[in-house]
Amino acid sequence: MNFRQTIFSISAAMLLPAIAYAEVFQLPPAGNDVVGAVTVIRARQDDTLVDIARRHGLGYEEIIRANPEVDSWLPGEGTEVVLPTRYVLPPGPRRGVILNLAEYRIYYYPEPTGDELGVVMTYPISIGRMDWETPLGRTRIISKVRNPAWYPPASVRAEHAAAGDPLPRIVPPGPKNPLGAYAMRLGIPGYLIHSTNRPAGVGMRVSHGCIRMLPEDIGFLFEKVDVNTPVRIINEPIKLGWDGDQLILEVHQALEVATPVSTEPAESPAAEQADEQPAEDAVVVKDSMTLLTEQFVAATGSRQAELDWETAAMLLQHSSGIPTPVGQAIKNAATSAAFD
Repeated sequence: MNFRQTIFSISAAMLLPAIAYAEVFQLPPAGNDVVGAVTVIRARQDDTLVDIARRHGLGYEEIIRANPEVDSWLPGEGTEVVLPTRYVLPPGPRRGVILNLAEYRIYYYPEPTGDELGVVMTYPISIGRMDWETPLGRTRIISKVRNPAWYPPASVRAEHAAAGDPLPRIVPPGPKNPLGAYAMRLGIPGYLIHSTNRPAGVGMRVSHGCIRMLPEDIGFLFEKVDVNTPVRIINEPIKLGWDGDQLILEVHQALEVATPVSTEPAESPAAEQADEQPAEDAVVVKDSMTLLTEQFVAATGSRQAELDWETAAMLLQHSSGIPTPVGQAIKNAATSAAFD
């Protein structure tokens, strides 16, 4: 069973303030990888899918892909809208901040203290567009700023000038500042996780490489994430994980352009240096079936399963982002193998 931890529950009261925006889930038991649940609501007369997405902690791309037959700007009174609020947790250690670019989503695993239950917080994000790619790699939060001023680089000022919208060298805090009210600087020079004055674009590939969040989401997260929190930026369009005895597949559209891998700067703590990845010229872009096969091998390293490859292939083709069962654990696998 999946357990959704709401911000109103008593067990999370010391961890979370009374705010209605955060998506917080209790971590599943060991050996399980899925949180949340897909739900269906009915649109109101004046709703757009962007409105609905924001109310339910979703971004533009994920709600559009989950509702391909729904008019994004005028769903209509009573139209059923699927909320893809079930997630296969990203592969790798569940610690710190994980940014999955292909998913347009951030995951944060706060360190539990005392008898607190482990939780994961997850929010939609915007990422760098194709000509301003967000880099992959491991880094950390090196500073946090409220009401930051924006110092647009020369390349961005040139772009704005060419479009007839010149920028000053310094944009002070306020409604015209694209960084919004909160910014967390990454160890990768020039990159931030920040708020935005254009929330409708959250969940899209529209930034100059930085990570944008909804104002209410980063306002909540800003208070939880400490300086020196590790950050891992990945590009995993395919996630395969266990939910009880079922294998669950979640597929997102792969990003079209390979992204250079960045490493953490020299000011990172020496104790973490062994955890760093070497720089590479570019990420190798693999086809979806290869990625799925690699994840299947990893997921079944200590627990055998049968995979429905036909269903998996269909999901790879449509990339709806909705987690779907594609396999089942093999009961008494060791005994069966002994008699084969």
